[in-house]
Amino acid sequence: MARSVCEGCLRPESVCLCDALVRMASPLELMIWQDPDEARHRLSTAPLLNLSVTNSVLNVGDQFDPHELLGENWRQETLLLFPLENKPPVSRGNVPHFRRLLVLDGTWRKVKRLLLLNPWLQELAHIQLVPEQQSRYAIRKSPRADGLSTLEAGVEAMNWLSDSQAYAPMLRVLDRMVEIQQSHQPVSAHRR
Repeated sequence: MARSVCEGCLRPESVCLCDALVRMASPLELMIWQDPDEARHRLSTAPLLNLSVTNSVLNVGDQFDPHELLGENWRQETLLLFPLENKPPVSRGNVPHFRRLLVLDGTWRKVKRLLLLNPWLQELAHIQLVPEQQSRYAIRKSPRADGLSTLEAGVEAMNWLSDSQAYAPMLRVLDRMVEIQQSHQPVSAHRR
């Protein structure tokens, strides 16, 4: 028998997260690009980010044409959330002309693969986050000490863009997902 799925959060009803979802508009249109393998992971946070941000779009794929994905002025209008190594990140004062923020979703290895398959991404201006806290996503582990879930990175970027902490309430849905998941695991398996 198939499990009932909640129409609000698209998760099984037994682990519904709707009561923890906080919906807000991002300062820039949010474009989420999810690696296809990550899209199959049941604990991915990209769908939660998409549900939380009212002006967001979630795309799944290995390769995209920048004109089709982002429009004719993609170079001038799109800001990438990823620490590119070929150029310095954009400073907060230089973001007014950007229309959208592109967030890549997947493991670090899978996101680097997206960058290799889509070299045009290197042409985008980018922001680089410097998280003040470790990830709250205690049910998956990042190979980097500064690694964040896609939901956390999106919230951190929106806070950076708005120079506030206004988007922090969106993290309640992540906390609730972690709480539910950990309730099904022995206490010894919980990460802090």
